[in-house]
Amino acid sequence: MIDEARRLTPRFAARAAASDVDGSFPAEDFADLRDAGFFGLMVPTHLGGAGAGFAQYAEVAYELARGNGATALIFNMHASVTGALSGVTDGLADALGLPPEALAARDEYLKAAAGGSWYAVAMSERGAGSRLSRMTTSYRAVDGGYRITGAKTFCSGAGHADAYLIAARNPDDPAQVSQFLVPAGPGLRVEQTWDALGMRATGSHDLHIDVTVPASALLGGVEGLALVVAQLAPHWMVASYAAVYVGVARAAVDAAVEHVTKRGLTGLPAVRARIGRADAAVAAAHLAVREAARRVDEAPGDAETNRWVWRAKLLAGTTAAEVAASMLEAAGTSAMRRGHPLERLYRDARAGSLQPATSDVCADWLGVDALGGDPDSDGVAPRW
Repeated sequence: MIDEARRLTPRFAARAAASDVDGSFPAEDFADLRDAGFFGLMVPTHLGGAGAGFAQYAEVAYELARGNGATALIFNMHASVTGALSGVTDGLADALGLPPEALAARDEYLKAAAGGSWYAVAMSERGAGSRLSRMTTSYRAVDGGYRITGAKTFCSGAGHADAYLIAARNPDDPAQVSQFLVPAGPGLRVEQTWDALGMRATGSHDLHIDVTVPASALLGGVEGLALVVAQLAPHWMVASYAAVYVGVARAAVDAAVEHVTKRGLTGLPAVRARIGRADAAVAAAHLAVREAARRVDEAPGDAETNRWVWRAKLLAGTTAAEVAASMLEAAGTSAMRRGHPLERLYRDARAGSLQPATSDVCADWLGVDALGGDPDSDGVAPRW
């Protein structure tokens, strides 16, 4: 699958400018991903998927982002859903007390993904961000299922996904935050709100929700699991973005090299030094992402694994922004023109430190941990 991602990267890069200009969904890229079987990347082989681990996902995301960061970012959301579902092993299910019906539903969702369905994530809300404990979207038990009402923002791929992972709170017990996989259709309305500086082609519009779903839509079959899972295994909510932004950073270096070569600027020591520093910074961030991913596969939820998860997101976000800015300066004023790859990559890279967990939150988490505190409870702002 990594080789297949490398094959698709030039194709995605050739289309990236057009979807960035008008903020259109990269439909052709997603058709390619479906045809190549990428929606089943994280699905176990016995359910028809590729059976990839987090490390393999990270390498695929890195390669896809070198072509189009927006496409890789939308794909990341699908991988987060399928990866988290695949991570619920039978042993973990027993430990969490999940009912057999929930495991059967898990397998059906994963089989559908292997067959070409893809999922978006509806987590963030206006005024709350991605903090699960601050969400206002709510759910109530009704005959045969649940009614979910509320509104989400920053829903990448809104209006195109086959189903949406929606986080909601029980108003009678605010500590209970649950997640539902809701199929596209009546009760879900997309509001076209996404007109952003960077990652314009992600189509991260608002999603308005007033829908009734069957009991099987409750992931895990037990209410209140969202906060528990986020703290035990934060990699899908934190570090999955990291590989995407390291890929964007590498694309910026590649674009700068191509530009300065064509312009005859390779003899300038200042230009060479910028490219050399950028190359080293991207390689270092990529190593951090790989180390985090390796540890996630070997010891998910381990304290040291989680430290690497937060380190990877921090380094990826800051490195992408700094490298893209430096490459724009190395290339010169002509690279600022709309339509130049570096102009787009500069804007896309700037989003890396802003996506949850933001670079400031990551740094605070790591600082509290280094000082001997509990970073999930002792920080200034709640993590979840």
